[in-house]
Amino acid sequence: MSTYDHDLIILGGGSGGYAAARTAREAGADVAIVDPGPLGGLCILRGCMPSKALLASSDVISRMRRATDFGVGAVDIDADLGKIMARKDELIKEFTDYRVEQLQRFPLYDGYGRFVSSHEIDVDGRRLTAKNFVISTGSVIRHVPIPGLDEVGYITSDEALELRDRPASMIVLGGGAVACELAQFYQRIGVEVTLIQRSHHILSNVDEDLARPVETRLREDGMRVLTGTTLHRFRQQDGLRVVEFSHEGRDQELSAQVILQALGRRPNIDSLDLELANVQVEGQRVLVDTQMRTSQPHIFAVGDVNGYDEIVHVAILQGEVAAYNATHPDAEAREVDDRLKLVVTFTDPAVATVGLCEISCQEADIDYLVASYPFNDHGKSLCLGEIHGQVKILCEPRTGQIIGASICGPEAGELIHELAAVMYFRGTVHDLMQIPHYHPTLAEIVTYPAEELAEQIDKVNA
Repeated sequence: MSTYDHDLIILGGGSGGYAAARTAREAGADVAIVDPGPLGGLCILRGCMPSKALLASSDVISRMRRATDFGVGAVDIDADLGKIMARKDELIKEFTDYRVEQLQRFPLYDGYGRFVSSHEIDVDGRRLTAKNFVISTGSVIRHVPIPGLDEVGYITSDEALELRDRPASMIVLGGGAVACELAQFYQRIGVEVTLIQRSHHILSNVDEDLARPVETRLREDGMRVLTGTTLHRFRQQDGLRVVEFSHEGRDQELSAQVILQALGRRPNIDSLDLELANVQVEGQRVLVDTQMRTSQPHIFAVGDVNGYDEIVHVAILQGEVAAYNATHPDAEAREVDDRLKLVVTFTDPAVATVGLCEISCQEADIDYLVASYPFNDHGKSLCLGEIHGQVKILCEPRTGQIIGASICGPEAGELIHELAAVMYFRGTVHDLMQIPHYHPTLAEIVTYPAEELAEQIDKVNA
């Protein structure tokens, strides 16, 4: 086929898809977007932004409850879930309206795109052709077949972001970022929450010493946190949902008004008919290389759909790389580099990582030196009453180049960016020590593990 309806068609108008569309248009390409709606993408509609709006409210509640610790008289706290959700909705409408306005600057096809061949798709009965495609259809809630769970009924993160009536009790299944953030929110607004996690600690994708302070804080909030569990079955009794499980070698059961199933998401590929385009899939994710190309060189896949990471800024970077490579066939291809992989969980305390963790170094047999420093021995965090967590830095043993950093503590999601900036320039712990840090600030805590690592390096090189 020598002529096409568009140079590039993008399936999905979320963060990754929009980034690809914008980049390709700037390169002079004829770009179209296919999206069945609602427009806006997961981050804006059902992910990052609504959840952070809710967490802002529960953080205020937490500070108010600690008022007497700071010599301030206690006040009665009444969390109005309806008003909290209304504030969230107002913010999300602003974000959504802006994104929709941006998307409507492109030819926009309303519907589901299904591949007919490697250069042709069907959009609800309309055939469209393109020289290149970017698949950016995001992810959907992962269904987990646990006996009785479907029968008793549950909510997912989608519904948890929309509740107007506060339930009396809630069992949260899962211990990842979404599970922990929403569990803490509901606990702080007055719901009796129990979190049940299979792994031996929550946030199992980070080092254990980063996750344990979060568990401590959740329990201080009044939450019951059960790790190392095995779920058996669900049933209904006296109007409540009952879960039967094993914990610490004993069979137990708990009941609650609501079950929040927060056991993860999976790539949204079911309706794409990828086999008709000969696009290779593995374990429900679209396989891509570092240039974001699938097994068909002219078809790219970015964001959640390739299973790399459910992180917005990664999806945006991938979208930009894919669009550049699609529109510059004769130029040197760009690649996505995960050396500066950033991840933040917005619990209290927050957990943030950049680059490598200890567990990833150990799995890949990478040599490293590590040092950490706790917030409960740091002046500014003591003044703020924020004493949970620590800062941890990993470096190359001889040169001191920083290869990873983790923070569990106050403003971790903000503080991690200084370490990401140093790593971007391939800086060392010695460089970090030389950067001026104002006193007293939370940021100066990063210099303490850097000093310890510098001493370790001197011993290694002696």
